[in-house]
Amino acid sequence: MATVLVVEDDASIRSSMIRALTGEAYAVTTAGTGMSALASAVDETPDIIVLDLGLPDIDGLRVLTMLRAVSSVPVVVATARDDERAIIAALDAGADDYLVKPFGVEQLLARLRAVLRRVSGPDGPLPIGVGELVVNPVSREASLRGIPIELSRKEFDLLYLLAQRAGEVVTKREILAEVWRQPYGGGDRTVDVHVSWLRRKLGESAAEPGYLHSIRGVGLRLSPPTDP
Repeated sequence: MATVLVVEDDASIRSSMIRALTGEAYAVTTAGTGMSALASAVDETPDIIVLDLGLPDIDGLRVLTMLRAVSSVPVVVATARDDERAIIAALDAGADDYLVKPFGVEQLLARLRAVLRRVSGPDGPLPIGVGELVVNPVSREASLRGIPIELSRKEFDLLYLLAQRAGEVVTKREILAEVWRQPYGGGDRTVDVHVSWLRRKLGESAAEPGYLHSIRGVGLRLSPPTDP
């Protein structure tokens, strides 16, 4: 069970986040100010923090900077600030992800899962094998039948997401949210292009799929060529 520290001064938002997180078996602690958040982060060592930037005592960006001086705990910023400069400043200060209010519960949960996957374990997550395809998230390398595959950053991120959920259909909405950090539609073409590039590097095509199977109108499934 992962522990989440929710740093949010709005009591109603805090309560709804507590309900959503506990409903997904997270252990939740909360803080309504920047100073109490820093104390909780140090004393309680949560697995991940959801941080609002509009706090009553210290600006959340300052809290993030102070936190990074003493801890490497992953932080998902959840705030109403939606301008590009605020997003860049938070990511540069050490945020692992950035959510703009209002956001859906499912999107928050997906972001938490994605960040926790990236930092899981003292040595990082283990390589994933799907048939003769191996994806190593620590070295960010992939190989097919023992031969390395040259992948761009986004190609690797896409392949790793699909490998984590091998055998499942992953929707384009989920792919956009987790790989491109785009919570809404409009990026289908981006996904299609990267899938086409991946297919080429895996030695297959849409007409003759090997590992990458398109489910029309839904998304993608990664599975070994021997699967039906």
